[in-house]
Parts: sequence; C-alpha cells; structure tokens
Amino acid sequence: MTALAPEPAGVSPASSFPSSPSSSTSAAGRTAEPPARFGDVFAAEWIKLRSLRSTPWILAFTALFVVGSSAAAALAESANLVGVEMAARPNEGFLVFDAYPVPGYLTLMLVAGSLGTFSVVNEYGSGLIRTTMVAVPARREVVLAKAAVVTAVWTVAGTVTSIGSFTVSQAILNGHQAGVPIGHPGVLRAVVVSALVAPVCALVGLCFGVLVRHGAAATVTTGFVLLMLPVFFSTSVRWSADVNHLMVSSAWKRLVQHWSPPPGSGFDYPTVSGSWAVLAVWPLAAVVLSLVVVRRRDV
Repeated sequence: MTALAPEPAGVSPASSFPSSPSSSTSAAGRTAEPPARFGDVFAAEWIKLRSLRSTPWILAFTALFVVGSSAAAALAESANLVGVEMAARPNEGFLVFDAYPVPGYLTLMLVAGSLGTFSVVNEYGSGLIRTTMVAVPARREVVLAKAAVVTAVWTVAGTVTSIGSFTVSQAILNGHQAGVPIGHPGVLRAVVVSALVAPVCALVGLCFGVLVRHGAAATVTTGFVLLMLPVFFSTSVRWSADVNHLMVSSAWKRLVQHWSPPPGSGFDYPTVSGSWAVLAVWPLAAVVLSLVVVRRRDV
C-alpha cells in the first residue's frame, strides 16, 4: 500500500486549485478603476439637468416672456411717439427700460434662482444625493460640477434673452426713428449685464439649495433675497442705501441705465464699478460658501 505524500506546510488544499478567471478579472477591474475626473462629473450633472423634461420648457418660456415684455414696452413707447415730430422729442437716446423692462428681468432673476436651487434640492428630496456622493466621494467636486453646469446653461440662456430683448425692442422703435445701434453709448454694457445676471442668480439659488436643502424653503429664500430684500432699504439714507446697493437687482438696474444721477436729488446712487463688483462677489461667495457647507454636513 502506497503512503500519501504530506502536503507542504502553510498550503491548504483549496489553494492548490487555480482561482476562477471571472473572480480574478473583477478584482483586477476594481483595483484598476480610476477615480472620477471632473469632466466625468460635469457630464453626469449635465445629463441630470438635461434629462428633466421641464428644463427646456422653462428656459424657452422664460426667454419668450422676457423678450415679449420688451416688445410690449417698445410697442407702448411707440404709441406715445405717434404724431410727435423728431424736433419735439426729448433727447432720450437709448430707451433702456423698453429694451430691458424691470418686470421682465426680475422674472428672469427669479426663475434662474429657482432652477439653481432645484439643481441641488431635487437630489436631496429624492435621496439620489447619497448615490452621487458614493460614486464621487469628493463632495466639493460635485458642487463645482453643478455650479459649472448651471453657469453654462444660464449664461447661454441669458445671452439669448438679452440679445433677443434688445433686437426686438429696437426693431419696433426703429419704425418711429427711436431705435439705437448696439454701438450707442451704454448699450453694450446693458446687453452684457442683462446676459450675466441670469447665471449670477442661478448660482445664488444653488447656494441656498445647499444651505437649506428643502425645495420650497430654499426657493422662497432665494426669491426673497434676490427680489424683495432690496425693497426694505431706502436710497435716501446713506447706511440703508449702502445695503441696497449690495443687492443683485440694484446692481443690475444701475448698470443697465446709462444716465448719471441728478445732482442734489437727495438720493444716494451706486457707482458703475461698485455695481460690477457686486455682481462678481455674489456668485463667488455663493460657490465658496457651498463648498464649505457641503464638506462639513452629512448627506
């Protein structure tokens, strides 16, 4: 009877059999899988926004409403100009609030801020944010990708709306020799700031979405800060006027208008450079605050 050879020390019987190809391949795949790059995160956030059926409709209807309000303002001005000779007209130059009426652009600010909010709170409400953070543990990268997508979308939407508002209003006013070219003093600045105010408000809304995380509360807070808060601060008192000048809507109104404040009016007016600074600081502060908060809070 032949004796069995003893097994080598430290080697189990199972280890003498080769592992299955599928298990070794999956393990190697998990080991070699690279972390998500910013471009991948950006693409994922773009897909999330694009896949919402309401997004293109909201953008289209908002643009139509704002351009329509510009057309209505220009038509109303045209009616006032009927029968008025050129020599009898005041030297008004660029009829700025016919091209960029306040009600239309306050609506644009509200919608942009609300959609910026929804880009965050929708994920918190559905619980999808947990899946996102598991797939991309770098939370700040996720917030930056959301901010980049929101900025890109609303910059395009704001530019189309701003150019459309100016083009339509001037086409109507040209029928009464009251239109101006884009090279007219103050026009280009009005076009640019009216395009940029949309992404600024969208980033402010995104920040409140990160801070509040509740859809209704974040939307109301965004609308209150962007539209209602400036009303509480008068421009006839210095300290109150200084607060008013720090608001997004106040900065937009100052940069759109091309006339200088009347001397001795008793009101304090913001400067052009200060208004540009306000529109630059708001989105920057919103993104920085979002990055700090998302890092310190649980999902």
